[in-house]
Amino acid sequence: MTNKTLDVISIEDAGNLPGLFQQRVKRTPEAIAYRHFDSTQSRWVDFTWAESARQIAAIQVALEKEDLETGDRVALMLRNCPQWIFFEQAALAMGLVVVPLYTDDRAENVSYVLQDAGVKLLLVEGDATLLKLASIRAQLQGLLRVVSVQTCEPSTDFSRLTPLADWQIFDETPSVATTPDIDALATLVYTSGTTGRPKGVMLSHRNILFNTDAAVQQYPIYCEDLLLSFLPLSHMFERTLGCYIPMMTGSTVAFARSVQDLAEDLISQQPTILISVPRIYERVYNKIQAQVANKSPFAQSLFHSAVETGWQRFQNGGSGGGLRWPILNALVAKKIMNKLGGRLRLAICGGAPLSGEVAKTFIGLGLNLIQGYGLTETSPVISGNPENDNDPASVGVPLPGVEIKVGANDELLTRSPSVMQGYWNNPEATQAMIDKDGWLHTGDKVRIENNHIYITGRLKEIIVLSNGEKIPPADMEMAITLDPMVEQALVIGEGKPYLSVIVVLESETWKVEAETQGFDVSDPSVLNSKPVCKWILERIAPQLKDFPGYAKVRAVTLLDTPWNIDDGTMTPTMKLRRTIIMEKNKHDIEKMYKGH
Repeated sequence: MTNKTLDVISIEDAGNLPGLFQQRVKRTPEAIAYRHFDSTQSRWVDFTWAESARQIAAIQVALEKEDLETGDRVALMLRNCPQWIFFEQAALAMGLVVVPLYTDDRAENVSYVLQDAGVKLLLVEGDATLLKLASIRAQLQGLLRVVSVQTCEPSTDFSRLTPLADWQIFDETPSVATTPDIDALATLVYTSGTTGRPKGVMLSHRNILFNTDAAVQQYPIYCEDLLLSFLPLSHMFERTLGCYIPMMTGSTVAFARSVQDLAEDLISQQPTILISVPRIYERVYNKIQAQVANKSPFAQSLFHSAVETGWQRFQNGGSGGGLRWPILNALVAKKIMNKLGGRLRLAICGGAPLSGEVAKTFIGLGLNLIQGYGLTETSPVISGNPENDNDPASVGVPLPGVEIKVGANDELLTRSPSVMQGYWNNPEATQAMIDKDGWLHTGDKVRIENNHIYITGRLKEIIVLSNGEKIPPADMEMAITLDPMVEQALVIGEGKPYLSVIVVLESETWKVEAETQGFDVSDPSVLNSKPVCKWILERIAPQLKDFPGYAKVRAVTLLDTPWNIDDGTMTPTMKLRRTIIMEKNKHDIEKMYKGH
């Protein structure tokens, strides 16, 4: 990227989130705002900022004709696409509150969110989404309207269903737009806490604008930048970095077709900025390692030399390596970077801890990989590594205007205008999270050195998967042990792509139930055979139906000897010692994640 034009819209000029968009339209109306792949035309299609404004106005006119009032909640359940942004911006311009939903969430969880938030209108993608929601159609009767981006088959289940093409109105001008106060509620983002049911995080226009502005101060983004968006926009990490930051800076967003098509989209779109969770980098890393393993010893040596030399250069501030680096870069590093598009100048990783080995490999190969940290409750970014002071072992330094301190038990506390207003209809949870002085208690144990934050653990056991999703294991374990055949359970998945569980069987019930299924319990090898494990996973699945869709257990290890105080696997108060149990069963855990 040769040209670097800074054109940042200030919070004062924006005033609120729809004001941010309108300011961008005024400044660069003919610049490309969004790019997406149109499957009907089999090609990539661009929207300028001016054309995007036209699309938003058409949706706003349609919304004005519905029976909606300022502060009412409307929801979206569709993959990343320009229509996601258009609908959100139209709703915000009317003073409505946007509730994003995950497309892969369970129907019962969607129902809970819709009911809890009191959603009045829902935008969906098409028939596939409606099929998922068919089981909760009775709970959707309170919706004034269901709008589908795609044209759907006529359905008696959704009598208020309207195609977007028929609903939006292009030949009318919106009424004078509501001008939301900067402190008005903009969105409810539901996130899992320490209970099975998600909590609605209340974020205002100020929360989001402040966080966006602070991030741009720390990481300059230029009009010429192109971001490839593939993390769900229902996740606040993607929404801030892949939606509001481009509005504030005038950069372009290309919406990836899918994670499966990501490799092709990287090459065709050649992004300059990539925002991802560790799992994506881990997948690429595993693919690279597999390819290297199949090469000659000489090629393997070249690869490892490239990583080590590049890593040394990184540690020395970008210098060193002598004549070796230009050769290793041309033969190894540049070829791998070209598979990421060849133009990446910044790769941001957040949502969960990134493996040190994965970080070292990519940084050694020349990727400017920056790790950050935050919570949905902080809109979401708290910290990130500066490009000129990057320590991959840390989650960086606080963004400008974000205060941090270490509280009791080494807990990280933070305070800033990006801290949420609270949890929707849950003052008790809000008070437990934010103290009387405005400090938000993250629940993460840290140490702070040279202003860098280093995560050392968690006060409360929360599993963070490699895709950034958070799951409370204790609640899941309690649910699993509701099965009479399960005496004890330990859910695992920290930094992993999915959840697994170690189950201690209740011996008598196990024998009776197993024999009923035709299993030979006298054969020791039957315990962890594939048919038995499959059966157990099917048994415990109903116990987890109230948890989010991503909280699905995909592998199990079965034990017939209970954990107890005497062997050190339980405390005197009968709590499981997770670290000790995992160490004792580390080989079984490795088997559950083999190949992933």
